[in-house]
Amino acid sequence: MSATNTETGFPQAGAVVQRGPLELTLRRLARDRASLAALGFIILLVMFALCAPLIEGATGHSAIEQYRTTGLSEMGLPVVPNSEFVLGTDHLGRDVLVRLAYGARISLLVGVLASLAAALIGLTVGMIAGYVGGATDTVLSRVMDLVMSVPFLLCALALVSVFGPSLGLSVGVIVFFSWTTMGRVIRAEVNSLRKREFVEASRSLGAGPVSIMLRDILPNLSVPIIIYTTMMIPSAIVFEATLSFLGLGIVPPTPSWGGMLADAAANSVYLVAWWLVIFPGTALLLTTLSFNILGDGLRDALDPKARPIRLVKKVRKADKA
Repeated sequence: MSATNTETGFPQAGAVVQRGPLELTLRRLARDRASLAALGFIILLVMFALCAPLIEGATGHSAIEQYRTTGLSEMGLPVVPNSEFVLGTDHLGRDVLVRLAYGARISLLVGVLASLAAALIGLTVGMIAGYVGGATDTVLSRVMDLVMSVPFLLCALALVSVFGPSLGLSVGVIVFFSWTTMGRVIRAEVNSLRKREFVEASRSLGAGPVSIMLRDILPNLSVPIIIYTTMMIPSAIVFEATLSFLGLGIVPPTPSWGGMLADAAANSVYLVAWWLVIFPGTALLLTTLSFNILGDGLRDALDPKARPIRLVKKVRKADKA
């Protein structure tokens, strides 16, 4: 309990102030400047994606319309960034700024949906494998190993040749190759938690396996779930960009960052229009980097046990000085 000054209402000097886990996590995260910068960029990116229709209305340019009169030079080349086309145009005379905004929508949509779906599947499989153990654990672990051994691009090519490229297929392929990461982590965590005293106590009171997994074990998995789901988003975004670049993802003329890079590579247009590579490539790089940095920051903030190593080193240096 903390002692409080009755006159001012503030804690007295030397009093112990109690803080909850959420407040402590936010305080640790607030001290991480890199994570704050990454979070700020992600917020700006989300706003940029949500404002895509507003950007389209302000510029008066559609994401798929070809402006061959004003968007191409007399030689039929893309127009450099100017007052009318802020980020220039592509080889078909389309506005790069508007396409970049709508491409951000695709990347964030695929990244978040695929990561949440993969996390849910991995969480379910990992909890069953880790808690039940025995033959069930062996079978599910071998399934995860089998999925991880399947060539990503070969599988994508086979599926596209049968069903054709689409947004749903892109999400499905990404989920298929991503859920094993969460599954292996959760399996190891549950395998350790099922031997704890609180699980044995619930079991002795007659609680069933499902009740124990949902009420006792699942709350203790919140940290790895949040961390790994956050760090799966950039992987999903890169997967989507790779599929679109190879013509296996989003169907043109729907804009996507990978598709924009593929258009720039076609006929070597990027040699005379550098902005066709710089803008979508930089957006893709900064997005994946920001999510990775934020994931690292959340790991340090939610799991303070990972921080004492650096603190011990600083203390030792101070002692030597």
